Amino acid sequence: MGINFDLNDLQAFRAVVELGSFRKAAEAVNISQPALSRRIDKLEEALGVRLFERTTRSVTLTTVGRVFAPSAEQLLDDLDVALLGIRDVSSSRLGHVTIACVPSVAYYFLPGAVASYHRRFPRIRVKILDSSANDVLAAVISGEADFGVSFMGSQEPDVEFKMLLQERFVAACRRDHPLARKKRVTWNELYEHEYVSVDKTSGNRLLLDQALGAVSPRMPSVCETRHVTTMLGLVEAGLGVAAVPSMAMPGRNHHILTSVPLVEPVVKRRVGIVRRRGRPLTPAAQEFHKTIVEMRHGAAASGDTSDDDASLKKRPGRKTSS
Repeated sequence: MGINFDLNDLQAFRAVVELGSFRKAAEAVNISQPALSRRIDKLEEALGVRLFERTTRSVTLTTVGRVFAPSAEQLLDDLDVALLGIRDVSSSRLGHVTIACVPSVAYYFLPGAVASYHRRFPRIRVKILDSSANDVLAAVISGEADFGVSFMGSQEPDVEFKMLLQERFVAACRRDHPLARKKRVTWNELYEHEYVSVDKTSGNRLLLDQALGAVSPRMPSVCETRHVTTMLGLVEAGLGVAAVPSMAMPGRNHHILTSVPLVEPVVKRRVGIVRRRGRPLTPAAQEFHKTIVEMRHGAAASGDTSDDDASLKKRPGRKTSS
């Protein structure tokens, strides 16, 4: 069988697969809908199979189409690699990238990274899976995510972990709480007060249990939850204090919440990029990976380091979960 289709036909096919609509795909590749349909017809005729089941209301891949889609994607990705350095190619690239990230880190890293990436590659869709550290690892290992940003994974044999920064745990409390007047708080002092904690499904809980073997709270927590967002809400409501990663805290101008460094011991978590070992990134994911690393290096050069106590108060007000 002769090869009677070209790159434009493959791009039209990928656009329909990704967008699920001939109309949206035609807009994405900047041609009319009839012209896009002709490209799909040409590709199907060259292959001798139907790739889509089309009705007036929906477009779905046939069984053969589902088999062909990954091959077409790989072909276009390989071409992207070859063309990546050529001027003006980036503005016309079409694709997608999926990032898994723990929410307490997502707010710190991803908004600026996504905005920068979108300016360079406006037609590449970014999907963020904001979930627990265990779910982030699972998404990376399974291939659901191109890569992840998390504080777990350095011990996993199937995962490569590249550290971006270290951040310490701090005591989150209301400004009218006795601990708010201290310059630092020991873990034993923290546990003398009513406190809220994360449950055993949280990666933060595992990290703290390992680091605090010699520290025994004299009473159980008032409440357990899975996410730091909820913990901070409970602290704000006056239910006690909480140990949280520094990035999860709102900024220094928050009218209710503040943080105090925790000591004896100082507990830190290493935040980094997790990737499936031996799996190369697609060009779209490689560029997003590069964007995150460059933004982190830029922040470090400007003195915005989360491991610096003073910097914990400099960021704008926000809350996140972990």
